[in-house]
Amino acid sequence: MNKRLSCFSRRFSVLAFFLFTLSLSLTTKAQIPGKESISLDKPNLWTTKDLIQPAELAAILTNKKKTRPAIFNIGVVEDIEGSQRLGPASKNDNLVVLKDRLSKLPKSSAIVIYCGCCPFDKCPNIRPAFALMKEMGFVNGKLLNIPVNIKQNWISKGYPMLSK
Repeated sequence: MNKRLSCFSRRFSVLAFFLFTLSLSLTTKAQIPGKESISLDKPNLWTTKDLIQPAELAAILTNKKKTRPAIFNIGVVEDIEGSQRLGPASKNDNLVVLKDRLSKLPKSSAIVIYCGCCPFDKCPNIRPAFALMKEMGFVNGKLLNIPVNIKQNWISKGYPMLSK
């Protein structure tokens, strides 16, 4: 009986070690075009000063006298008025497109990126796009604060959408 228990203990230990090692190698990484992978394990790469509230962006869009920021839809959701749809930033090809579009703008440009597919803490798209924007040195880049989703935090409030 002791031999069986000992054999089981060794197998269990080997399995536990294997799973632990595997879990260490599966940390979330994003490949920013032209850069080494960056870790996206931090819950938020941004602070409150990096966010723009939906009401604030909507006010800018409805005021014809205000200069509009460059707005990038980096998800799979509906398009806010004036935005450029790039596709999910969790895909490297779409990050390459974002990098190309950003490279044509001055570093002081007002930029807003958004996804809105799901809450920030679950979104696979905002972290790589936001990290890229910051890595490229943009000082006026903002993340649209969509804590739930685009439907609840933008569309349901009647904020401007791109006409279909």
